[in-house]
Amino acid sequence: MAIFTRAPKAEPILGQNRLVANLLGLLTWFIGLLFFFPLFWLVLNGFKEESVANASPTLIFDPTLDRFREVTEANAGLLSFAEAFGNSFWIVLISTIFVMILAVPAAYALAIRPMRKWRDVLFFFISTKFLPIVGIIMPIWIIARDLNLLGTRTVLVVLYTAMNLPLAVWMLRSFFAEVPKELIEAAQIDGCSLLGQLRQVILPIVAPGLAATALLCVIFAWNEFFFAIQLNPTGASTIPVWVNSQQKFQGQFLAGLSAASVLATLPVVVAGWAAQKRMIRGLAMGAIK
Repeated sequence: MAIFTRAPKAEPILGQNRLVANLLGLLTWFIGLLFFFPLFWLVLNGFKEESVANASPTLIFDPTLDRFREVTEANAGLLSFAEAFGNSFWIVLISTIFVMILAVPAAYALAIRPMRKWRDVLFFFISTKFLPIVGIIMPIWIIARDLNLLGTRTVLVVLYTAMNLPLAVWMLRSFFAEVPKELIEAAQIDGCSLLGQLRQVILPIVAPGLAATALLCVIFAWNEFFFAIQLNPTGASTIPVWVNSQQKFQGQFLAGLSAASVLATLPVVVAGWAAQKRMIRGLAMGAIK
């Protein structure tokens, strides 16, 4: 005689899983808002009067755009906001283009046509990031002085390209490794050249990865301060140097410094927001095997 037993109900288990998921979601939101709060307070301070920004913290105040007008119109002894923005724009744009031009063939060689001991090559790339910047600034400064590059955009373009290239090669290599080998073999059978394979087959597939890599290079180059303040303090100073110049030795400057920081952060925030879909797809692309 067959004995049938009733299976336990799944509703309590599903209810517990849903509760845990909701609690984890609330915890994630709390952590996210905790990290976002300093930026939120920075934006608020940019719309305050100096006396209000330096007083006790408050969310109730009369907003004003005077601080933004002051920092964009004033010349803090170095460069205006427009000049610093122009320097950063061209330096970041040109260095990122150079990084992508150099990183794409290197990543292709390491992922699609790997050489012997390719892991050692990858380690060599990333080992260039081990040395602290402060340990190499003196020889770089001397070389730039001898080549008459101090105070020029060229020296920062070269340094930012070298700074971001190892990161770009590492990231792009993981993206190229996700391309199915069958597609490349099919393109070879059809008589497609190496450049044709790269342009028509590989690059369209890894386009989200290219966008994510380029955006990270833009962010790192835009926010770089040490090289810029040491090599270009006046002639071709960038946005981070301009923000630093808003600090004053006398009087209150918290609201003005907050307004300058908001203006410096806004371009990369807008770029990240515009490319967020491709960036998320690109970052996830190299993480899934």
